[in-house]
Amino acid sequence: MDHFFQALLLGLVQGLTEFLPVSSSAHIRLVGLFFPHAAGKEFDPGAAFTAIIQLGTELAVLIYFWKDVSRIVSRWFLALIGRWDRRDPDVRMGWLVIIGTIPIIVVGYLTQDLIATDFRSLWLLATVFVVFGVVLGACDVLGRKQLPFERMRWSHGVGIGIAQVLALIPGVSRSGATTSAGLALGYTRPAAARYSFLLAIPAVFGSGLFEMYQAIHSNASNPYSLVDTAAATVVAFVVGFVVIAFFMNYISKRSFLPFVVYRIALGAVLFVLLGTGVIG
Repeated sequence: MDHFFQALLLGLVQGLTEFLPVSSSAHIRLVGLFFPHAAGKEFDPGAAFTAIIQLGTELAVLIYFWKDVSRIVSRWFLALIGRWDRRDPDVRMGWLVIIGTIPIIVVGYLTQDLIATDFRSLWLLATVFVVFGVVLGACDVLGRKQLPFERMRWSHGVGIGIAQVLALIPGVSRSGATTSAGLALGYTRPAAARYSFLLAIPAVFGSGLFEMYQAIHSNASNPYSLVDTAAATVVAFVVGFVVIAFFMNYISKRSFLPFVVYRIALGAVLFVLLGTGVIG
């Protein structure tokens, strides 16, 4: 398959799955299994390519929630210099996003080698799909779904931030982990998803820029050209923006059941393919 069309497909997959509770990193890896690659070596799109298309989807979040982000950032900064009420909910939300991001930064940095090796098992990926599909379903069914976004508590914000650490395991899904935690703590589906998206902005931008910096300075090989990467990023951004709009509208009226069923079914299919030796 031509590298340009491979890149477009990966951009499409990134945009479709980044914001749904199904794990974009896992889907990119699974799609890569069907791409041509050197014998005995697993397909690798390259750290720089992966980081840049992730930045594309996160830019979609930034634009979609721009009113929220700009208001929170401006009021947080004004409160920091004593020109706004520090008890304002937006100021508190700014601190919550900052504090909630710290766990994944610390754990991600300390475990980056483990994530790149032991956590890449397809058996683990299949297991995680099923287990966290069940977790998402249980949280969605059992959660009280009463608390609005504006009533986010300090302890809850930090707890959801800790849950985001689970997203370091391929297959868990950042949005899946944080949204499940929000639902378990009693927040409505839109509130849990909204905080999940805001919490992802510094985490994804930070990790994306860090991975891109490392890839550039390590002179790591990249199978995709600058044109390929730019085209994939545009696709990831456009599709990601549409998916956010769809997802926020969908969960305001319906449950997470389709995503639960999808995760469990995909995990089961992976078990069968691994067990029969089709992949592995």
